[in-house]
Amino acid sequence: MSGPLSGLKVFDLTRILAGPHCTQILGDLGAEVIKIERPKVGDDTRNFAPPYLPDDSGADSSESAYFAGTNRNKRSITLNLSDPEGQALAKRLIAESDVLAENFKTGTLDKYGLGYEQLHAEFPRLIYCSITGFGHTGPYADRPGYDALIQAMGGVMSLTGEPEGEPMKVGVSIADMMAGMYAGMSILAAVRHQQLTGEGQHIDISMLDTHVAWLANQGMNYLATGENPTRLGNLHPNIVPYQVMPSSDGYFVLSVGNDPTFERFCEVAGCKELLEDAQFSTAVERVRNRDHVTATLNDITRQKPSSWWLAELEKAKVGCGPINTLEQVFDDPHVKAREMTVEMAHPATGDRPAKLIASPIKMSETPVGYRHAPPMLGQHTKEVLGEMLGLSASDVAALREKGVV
Repeated sequence: MSGPLSGLKVFDLTRILAGPHCTQILGDLGAEVIKIERPKVGDDTRNFAPPYLPDDSGADSSESAYFAGTNRNKRSITLNLSDPEGQALAKRLIAESDVLAENFKTGTLDKYGLGYEQLHAEFPRLIYCSITGFGHTGPYADRPGYDALIQAMGGVMSLTGEPEGEPMKVGVSIADMMAGMYAGMSILAAVRHQQLTGEGQHIDISMLDTHVAWLANQGMNYLATGENPTRLGNLHPNIVPYQVMPSSDGYFVLSVGNDPTFERFCEVAGCKELLEDAQFSTAVERVRNRDHVTATLNDITRQKPSSWWLAELEKAKVGCGPINTLEQVFDDPHVKAREMTVEMAHPATGDRPAKLIASPIKMSETPVGYRHAPPMLGQHTKEVLGEMLGLSASDVAALREKGVV
């Protein structure tokens, strides 16, 4: 099947991570995504390496793993937007598109006649999605945005790390990823509006805004109390025990979300007498007496190995889990059963398919599809310009000679 967004055409001016993550989701759902890249240079993440995808001999190919992770289901063309002829070609392609997605610094595309206000007058049904560090309004609008910078300014670094240690960023580029997720959801809503009214609109996604939005319970804890939440390491601010627990041979995660679950934990652990202690008997009191509760339970869980705890707690339907390395994650039988990797033939890897992280979206009637491997730079320039604009091979060759594509 071609996917629920089949027929939706996306003119993709995004690069690095937030924007490409957004447009890859659209591509997985069936949209036709045309990725626009700089001639001879391309998306910066083509050079975010090593590692590279391995070729059929096991050696490095020319394609970075970083780029491959967010550019599936796209076709790549090269286009020089600083050249007037390149700008003209861009407008011809935009005329055939439903959505334009970009994550340039605020005001950059205006210099090329490709800003929202400039295009809206000519293409009123165009959905124009901008993803920037700080949005198109406000005192920081002109600043560039970077994931670590947004994690710092957005508060999550003040919440992450050991209480006595330094603030820590999350181990993946979560500010980029969440901005891309919000952008994708916003585009889908705008597509529905476009279908109903024929109108386009501007979507202004700020990485800082989306970061603030997903502060979630910690953000609400501050708004409710006016007090800055402190770093708790692996502890939960509102639930105890919901944390990393020591065992006799390592660590595991224990997730106790309510009093009945805590009672079952105590049965497994052989410490039902704790239920008679007011400091342990209710969820609220366990949070209020966090240090004592944690120390007491740590002494208990240290008595047996992780495998014992995981097996026995699972039988009692108490939330728990191992702390997996990525090797263990991708070898996990459940992850395998959910088909969370996909292999795709790739021109740079020869007979060895490129192994990619699959889409987590599972839809019964309109499943995601994997039509295009992450493209090589400009791989589809001749193909796309021929299909969409009717340019001949000689036309494209002439453009390439002039540096327009």
